[in-house]
Amino acid sequence: MLACFPVRILIDYRPALVSRTGVGEYAHELTAALLPHLTGGDALTLFSSSWKDRLTPARMPGAHVVDARIPVRLLDLVWHRLQWPPVEMLAGNVDVAHSTRPLLMPARKAAQVITIHDLFFLDHSTGGPIEVRRDYPALVERHAQRADAVITISRYSATQIGRRLGVSADRIALCPPGAPAWAPRHPPPPDGPILFVGSAEPRKNVEGLLRAYVRLRERARDAPTLVLAGPPPGDATPIRAMLNKPPLSQHARHVGYVSEAERLRWFREASILVMPSLDEGFGMPVLEAMTIGLPVVAANRGALPEVAGDAALLVDPNDVDGMADAMDRMLNDCAFADCCVSRGFRRAANYTWRASALALLQAYHDAVARRHDRA
Repeated sequence: MLACFPVRILIDYRPALVSRTGVGEYAHELTAALLPHLTGGDALTLFSSSWKDRLTPARMPGAHVVDARIPVRLLDLVWHRLQWPPVEMLAGNVDVAHSTRPLLMPARKAAQVITIHDLFFLDHSTGGPIEVRRDYPALVERHAQRADAVITISRYSATQIGRRLGVSADRIALCPPGAPAWAPRHPPPPDGPILFVGSAEPRKNVEGLLRAYVRLRERARDAPTLVLAGPPPGDATPIRAMLNKPPLSQHARHVGYVSEAERLRWFREASILVMPSLDEGFGMPVLEAMTIGLPVVAANRGALPEVAGDAALLVDPNDVDGMADAMDRMLNDCAFADCCVSRGFRRAANYTWRASALALLQAYHDAVARRHDRA
């Protein structure tokens, strides 16, 4: 039950400012879903800082905007290492300062809230932006324990946050992503590509997928092409080398980062989605696939079993032959694939941005109450 007092909310919108990958897309959609549920004196401000990219009110009608012309890396460095300047100096007085990343926005009086999607960076700190490698593993435990609320996206991540960071369950709020407003495809295309959507970072296990796809083609020369969508791998990476040599050079391709419209087109045209990650805090492409009626092969790791349930064929991501077998079955056992699609429609209906926005608003009120109690 929400408290009756109004709250002035500040949300760090920077992850969604330019190319919205997973964290940015989540921040944008959850913020948009929150706006209709603000009442009375509630107010929402979006915060951004960048030397070259500007945030305008047109991005999120109904929200106030604070757009600081400060380089992101500079502000992150002083925020993370010095806990200065307090966000009130940049955005005025607020009741809640919500960092959409795992480290706090410093604040004088505002309740401090962070979002932690997963804790993969604790064990695998190579790759990724410099501030993630430098600051997240060293600081996340201290920041999570100081936070008045921790927002996360799955029960799996909530358990990890409690166990590894020592955050009490009453300070963890579960706000999973909502299913997209995509209509089911009818009928599915007969010869669409095998689709992977995600980055090329090691935990996504793209190399494992490529090796499994080679095995699949050794068994079935008429197997569909493989399409990888997402930020491209570097020129010197093993993934790029594998894609540039036969047999993958003729049958697999990387299409790079795709817009929302292109993403929808690939989901409509694909034959199956493969999500072979070694760890996931949620796995948004799985929810998107279930929403549209695309059969899913997914790893049995992280939150993927929680999200997919019995609507996907789950495999050990380190078992190359097992992954190839799973793709082969999903492509050729039509009755089994149709059963998975039907189950996926039912599971996807349980994930709504509205429900998560209401849970987030409750978490804000609870965080403000905790802050007042401490004061």
